[in-house]
Amino acid sequence: MRETLFNWLGQTLYGKRCLDLFAGSGALGFEAASREAEQVVMVEQDRSVYKVLQDSLRKLDMPNVALHCNDGLKFAMQTNLTFDVVFLDPPFQSDLLTRLMPRLAQLLTKDGMVYVESGGAFDAGPDWQVLKQQRAGAVHYQLLERIQA
Repeated sequence: MRETLFNWLGQTLYGKRCLDLFAGSGALGFEAASREAEQVVMVEQDRSVYKVLQDSLRKLDMPNVALHCNDGLKFAMQTNLTFDVVFLDPPFQSDLLTRLMPRLAQLLTKDGMVYVESGGAFDAGPDWQVLKQQRAGAVHYQLLERIQA
């Protein structure tokens, strides 16, 4: 899935600002950073997972990555930063995607995109256009763009 995602986004993210709201292992954020993203902000709520991310970041020596130990929803509601790409892979049994979608319009740059992973088909609503979508087993994933007024 990760290979497909980065094929969708293009092989380089040079100059892009990316947000990984539910970083987990950090695979998406670190991959974006390795593809020359200008800045990658990774948010992880679980303190033990966050510490592993800190260790990984030290080993990888990626100055373009910023880590935050915070709740993804809370971070999204409080930040004034904007991003070209937002990665959303929240716990599948949560309602976080539905709660986050209205806020994403303020987090994205004009041509920003959102990558969503979910445990079932997810309808982002009428303000969003699906650019690409696929399914791997039970995991649905899609790349979305805001519909400009």
